[in-house]
Amino acid sequence: MATLQSYLKTGDDVIVVAGKDKGKRGKITSVTTKTNRVVVEGVNVVKRHTKANQFGQESGIVSKEAAIHVSNVMIADPKDGKPTRVGYKFTDEGKKVRYAKRSGEIIDN
Repeated sequence: MATLQSYLKTGDDVIVVAGKDKGKRGKITSVTTKTNRVVVEGVNVVKRHTKANQFGQESGIVSKEAAIHVSNVMIADPKDGKPTRVGYKFTDEGKKVRYAKRSGEIIDN
């Protein structure tokens, strides 16, 4: 089943547009297309209380980034850095690429 939000890829520079971290920006570290969620560096940081285990891991409080829904993030425009929607078009060589609808700049390298 294809998802509506499959235009986001690992490594994309995104801006959070809704939620407690609104306005923050970061790079996508992982994408889960099945649940339409992404993990963004420095966004939606949660603390987990962990127990020690017999493999040498110590107990304590660990901070890590939790997943955020893709509807709460937008790709940053390569030209001016503002949030933009994404479109698809074909290059002269026939390759399908993503582009920023705000400025027309190509997002894919």
